[in-house]
Amino acid sequence: MSPWYALLVAAVGAERLAELAVSRRNARWSLARGGVVTGRGHYPLMVALHAGLLAGCLLEVRLARRRFRPALGWPMLGLTLAAQALRWWCVRTLGPRWNTQVIVVPGMPLVTAGPYRVMRHPNYLAVAVEGAALPLVHGAWLTAAAFTLLNAPLLAVRIRCENAALAWAAGGAGAAARPTGEPGGHGPR
Repeated sequence: MSPWYALLVAAVGAERLAELAVSRRNARWSLARGGVVTGRGHYPLMVALHAGLLAGCLLEVRLARRRFRPALGWPMLGLTLAAQALRWWCVRTLGPRWNTQVIVVPGMPLVTAGPYRVMRHPNYLAVAVEGAALPLVHGAWLTAAAFTLLNAPLLAVRIRCENAALAWAAGGAGAAARPTGEPGGHGPR
């Protein structure tokens, strides 16, 4: 394994820790304003999947002796960096409303600035691109495939959870009950 690849994966891991610190601070902000947390059931799976992505990148490259192939590796590095830029653009645009959990503050309008002008959930585009591109930087195609296959249904649950929570927080039609964010719909939590 190229030492720089291990450093890249470690840097993405450090970025995740930084995101968690920002998320904790933002959670305090939201909760102090009456924020409601939903979707707790799928959150541990997301954390495990993202940790597994980082571990899988390193393990597959080492154990399967995946070589860096410039024709694939450099474009995938570019996509990985673009995904990080998009993720932090999302964080900056949402400000204290950004979180790794689903926390909504009732009555706050949807954010329609930055990447949210053109896409409802741009952060998940960043997640999907990174999940495929980061492993492929060094040829870890099994990790890229496994993450993508496991991430797709998890993102479907997550996006459904966020949409329900945002509709509820905005007082949208059909959103009278507090959302649980889990498959099966709404209900008190």
